[in-house]
Amino acid sequence: MIKAGIIGGSGYTGGELIRILLNHPSATIDFVFSTTRAGKPISSAHPDLLGTTDMDFTGKVNPEVDVVFLCLGHGNSTKFLKSNSFSRTTKIIDLSNDFRLREDSILDGKPFVYGLPELNKEAIQKASYIANPGCFATAIQLALLPLAKAGHLENEVHINAVTGSTGAGVSPSGTTHFSWRNNNVSWYKPFTHQHLAEIKQSITSLQDETGELFFLPNRGNFTRGILATVYTRFEESEDKAIQLFQDFYSEAEFTQITSAPIHLKQVVNTNQCHIHLHKHNDTLLMTSAIDNLLKGASGQAVQNMNLMFGIAQSEGLKLKAGVY
Repeated sequence: MIKAGIIGGSGYTGGELIRILLNHPSATIDFVFSTTRAGKPISSAHPDLLGTTDMDFTGKVNPEVDVVFLCLGHGNSTKFLKSNSFSRTTKIIDLSNDFRLREDSILDGKPFVYGLPELNKEAIQKASYIANPGCFATAIQLALLPLAKAGHLENEVHINAVTGSTGAGVSPSGTTHFSWRNNNVSWYKPFTHQHLAEIKQSITSLQDETGELFFLPNRGNFTRGILATVYTRFEESEDKAIQLFQDFYSEAEFTQITSAPIHLKQVVNTNQCHIHLHKHNDTLLMTSAIDNLLKGASGQAVQNMNLMFGIAQSEGLKLKAGVY
């Protein structure tokens, strides 16, 4: 059994990791660390786990675990690892943005591998440290990587994506308050969102010169999921585009290409990404949908753990959406 530790277990991503690992056939939770809830039951932060586990949060870490997941706010993973050490063999999977970019990816002489399995599967299998991708970045990259591989991103790319309120984290704010968010939608960080850097890093690893990316993120009045619509100029046929995507994802465990238009309920509460293609004149539209807390965070982190330990990617992740 893989012995796992979770740092920052009281937030949304920590809660999703606990749920997955409690039911993972090849892993067990050794500890769940929280500075704010040490000594309290895990169900005090995640009431849906009442009756599922009697574990308490702890203020101590076990440095000998096989893998540790860092579910901390951006910038805090680096600080935590500087003040807490783990064994030479402990694998680290960070869910923040601290190590995603190449210039930030070295810790104690070891590189963090960017943990997008559809792009870096072989490197992930050999890695000791993983930088888990961002949620928007996952949905958008999966809509673009096949075109980059084939050299078809020479023109401008326009991206509009909407995310649920859980994407903002568990701490309440003015734009996550029910009275503001309900029956409402708005954009934020237009054309400057922090996930653009990791998206560009990935697509330029496949195609040196690409057109500019114009990304408009939106807040939706629902709790979880991301729906991204991405379009660019594409002069070949729709059938050609579909073939490019099917070939690129032919061995991808969780990325599905579908001929029918997609919606969020297909993927919420799963580790799936669904992609639909539509051609209009010389414009190709890619629509992708993921659960921001699973394929966009904790589910993908467990998928990476599975790859690192040489077990099936789907272990512990055979989750089913509820459409109705």
